Amino acid sequence: LVPWLMQMVLAARAGGLDLLDGVFNDFRDMDGFARECTEAAAMGFDGKSLIHPAQIEAANRAFAPTPEALAEARTVKEAFALAENTGKAVVALNGKMVERLHLAQAEKLLAKAAAVRA
Repeated sequence: LVPWLMQMVLAARAGGLDLLDGVFNDFRDMDGFARECTEAAAMGFDGKSLIHPAQIEAANRAFAPTPEALAEARTVKEAFALAENTGKAVVALNGKMVERLHLAQAEKLLAKAAAVRA
């Protein structure tokens, strides 16, 4: 099953789409649900279809960006916002070259974190 799921992830990425993993029907099995969320997040899914309010917290935990990823995203966004970087396609940040692609990824990650908090 994993190869087909990965094909779905690749197709979604190619099309610029978010992808949700399917439902976990045993809403009383929170350990199983959390495990499935962790696996789906590791495969590249953006979230999971839920069937019960009790599943929200575990799904948010699995799919929410890490504090480290959020800090890096904020740093990338701040670097491009500096006056000396206005209009640049590439900037140097902590010894690395960062492109507008990275800025778009950072903004998407920050938006995802805001949605999880909402």
